[in-house]
Amino acid sequence: MSGFLQQVVNGLSIGSVYALMAVGYSLVYSIMNFSNFAHGGVIMIGAYIGYFCLTLLNVPFFVAFLLSAIGSGLLAVSMERVVYRPLRKRNAPFLYFIISAMGASIFLENIVIASPIGPTFRTYPAIFSTTPIMLGNIALGRIDLLMFVISTVSLAALIFIIEKTKIGLSIRATSYNIKGSTLMGVNVDMVIFIIFAMGGILAGLAGMLFGMKYTVYPQIGNITTKSFIAAVFGGLGSLQGAVIGSILLGLIETMVSGYFSSQYRDLIAFALLIFVLVAKPTGLMGKNTEDKA
Repeated sequence: MSGFLQQVVNGLSIGSVYALMAVGYSLVYSIMNFSNFAHGGVIMIGAYIGYFCLTLLNVPFFVAFLLSAIGSGLLAVSMERVVYRPLRKRNAPFLYFIISAMGASIFLENIVIASPIGPTFRTYPAIFSTTPIMLGNIALGRIDLLMFVISTVSLAALIFIIEKTKIGLSIRATSYNIKGSTLMGVNVDMVIFIIFAMGGILAGLAGMLFGMKYTVYPQIGNITTKSFIAAVFGGLGSLQGAVIGSILLGLIETMVSGYFSSQYRDLIAFALLIFVLVAKPTGLMGKNTEDKA
């Protein structure tokens, strides 16, 4: 029984970070109806910002955490203005957005490789003790606990903003009908600016947490493949669905790794994606839309 509970703890930890990544996909998809595959590049930059703040600037951990979130948020907003806004103004097909997102992701990855940073794997300095917190026979890693707490607080704050604030009402109205919300006086450009900023901030938090847990390298953004699967599983466009899908994916992965083999972890994840697309394309909590990408 203790072994099962240990896997649950591990699954909640990694699933919470998947959720931080997945809500970025869902936020953009809910408004613009396309999957922002450049999200992984933003996560990668966030991980590097945190790393260099700690190693070169020697700032306190929470300052580095804040700078990582701000830097990623600014990057996400800049990408929207440079890459996506011109396409929106020309009413370009959604396929163009996807191609542009893939190009932006490849650009970010390769510009880091070509820079003095290079392709080298980098490890975060030891910030917390590696001695786990023991609850009976269950070991709680300090970084795992930090990942879960920060992810939970961040996601709770995001859901509060979306559900209880005026800007959240504008976001929900725009996600329902862009033209209708524009006629009602909603500034759609500002709403899109805000969702990219929020998605970028969460991506920076996720990037730094994931980098602390493992290592930092230019291809670290590939982990967003898992968060995309989680977003599809929960239902693209649904924040609650993205969170639930992420937690379930994290639990499934850890259970497969713990009771079978880690070699089957990715196999199960992609098999799950195929099953959801075939059986229920809208996911657990997604809504039907005319276009999906």
